[in-house]
Amino acid sequence: MHIKKGDKVIVIAGKDKGKSGEIVFAIPKDNKVVVAGINKSKRHLKPKKQGSKGQILEKEMPLHASNVKLVAKK
Repeated sequence: MHIKKGDKVIVIAGKDKGKSGEIVFAIPKDNKVVVAGINKSKRHLKPKKQGSKGQILEKEMPLHASNVKLVAKK
């Protein structure tokens, strides 16, 4: 992979095209990366106990490494 954890990247393809962020962690086996604040997905959770409310959590999902580009450090 051409990028690693902590690198600043910009998304070049997909619904978040043009947004930038820092890589939280990389998955080299699948050639994927998770970028902070990018490619968020909503996860609905059922209530744990009777009478409590369920939740909607926003979670960052992995992107393919070919859809991000390293931002040059100046």
